[in-house]
Amino acid sequence: MNHRERITRYRHLREQSQWKLLAADHAPEIIGLLQSLLMQDERTLSTAVLHERLQRALDDLKADELSRDLPRTAQAYIAHWLAQGWLERRLPDGADQEQYELSTQAAQAIRFADSLEQARAAATESRLALVIEQLSQLAALTESNPDARLSALRDERDRIDAEIARVSGGKVSSLDGKRALERTRQIIGLADELTEDFRRVRDDFERLNREFRERIIDDEGERGDVLSKLFEGVDVIGDSDAGRSFEAFWRLLNDAEQSAQLDAALETVLARGFARKLDRNERTFLRGFTTTMLERGGQVHDVLQHFARSLRGFVQSRGYLEQRRLNQLLKQAQGEALGLRDHIPAQRGIGRDLQLTTSRLRSLSQWKLHDPRQAQVDGSVQRNDTAAISLESVGDLVAASEIDFRTLRRDLHDLLGEQPRLSIAQVLEHREAPQGLGSIIGYLSLGTRHGEVATDQQEIAQWRGGDGQWRRARIPLIWFTQEKRHELA
Repeated sequence: MNHRERITRYRHLREQSQWKLLAADHAPEIIGLLQSLLMQDERTLSTAVLHERLQRALDDLKADELSRDLPRTAQAYIAHWLAQGWLERRLPDGADQEQYELSTQAAQAIRFADSLEQARAAATESRLALVIEQLSQLAALTESNPDARLSALRDERDRIDAEIARVSGGKVSSLDGKRALERTRQIIGLADELTEDFRRVRDDFERLNREFRERIIDDEGERGDVLSKLFEGVDVIGDSDAGRSFEAFWRLLNDAEQSAQLDAALETVLARGFARKLDRNERTFLRGFTTTMLERGGQVHDVLQHFARSLRGFVQSRGYLEQRRLNQLLKQAQGEALGLRDHIPAQRGIGRDLQLTTSRLRSLSQWKLHDPRQAQVDGSVQRNDTAAISLESVGDLVAASEIDFRTLRRDLHDLLGEQPRLSIAQVLEHREAPQGLGSIIGYLSLGTRHGEVATDQQEIAQWRGGDGQWRRARIPLIWFTQEKRHELA
């Protein structure tokens, strides 16, 4: 490919949604908002939820003086992002609101931008090992010579026997923590890309559904190829290359033995010492990998079944005949217009006036009904008591959270060096709660092990949250004493 061909290809790519997002005037803000809203905890949001969360994010940016160049409302930005192809909008069966999600192109652009910050060596041992392993498996699985295959199997048997002998002798070689961590992150990257492949598979099914409908309508004969297969009961979408590939993947994903093997491997890896160096998002991704795969694969499977049923219904209801008739009339009108093109100038009047509409068409989801009650201000203010936290709930909260106990222990150890005893509320007077409520839960957990719980007594703990707001909670009274200060070291 010479430079002219490359330039032409890049000019074409520049008109695609991926390039437009990366080259947008406010690309950092747009990418950050889209990634936070639709690429973290939730991948699909209803209209009302997306509008509310985006407007709240814009207000937060404005409060920090970071959105002086983002003057539009949330609805205006969502409409613009839809037009640019960065968002997709659907109305699922039975839903009362439209659902929004990132387009495949936008997700690809965001992943590319996010990967620029992640430094990686030019060549790593884990990537090379993966290439070698895959090439070796490919060479073995494509070998048709029985003698060569037997030779390879015997070599593999000798290698396994030698490894068994070494382990039996007490010689076990394992990856060091650094190399194991590198391979784990390589696997996480591959797995994350795999989960995103479902979006592209769904897009392929949507494209096939449109192509098959167009072929049915455009076929001038009574029975075209696709039409004949549908009348014979053939699932043309499921029988396509994309359909067969996904069905094979779906069977493997739902295989009980394979799923059990995957879950066991994930639990084993997460229990290793090197896994503690993974950040919270990486550990969360590995724990929920199987569930995520089944959930997204199930969504694609439902789309596949829906398209197959709707395509059969389109044919069996004879609706394609009316579509075909309209298509023929349009082609006839176009042919007649082309025949008159050289005889009647385009500017000649035809003796008829066509009143064009000036109304702006918008989705109903972009309209907001006026509620007169919103203009009424209720002057009454109800004051609630502080929330209560019980010791019984601390265990569940600790299990579901990742609390920085090292910092909490250090703060307690330092303060007890100056005072004979302290309650949690007194500790908070001298130290900030870096994790907000999580720090309070951590103090309660440490108190049950290293403190003295005052029976049936409580106190009010007060701390400043990450948003700068003060919060209060009623918690059990626990004393940390100098006698147990050494336990916190």
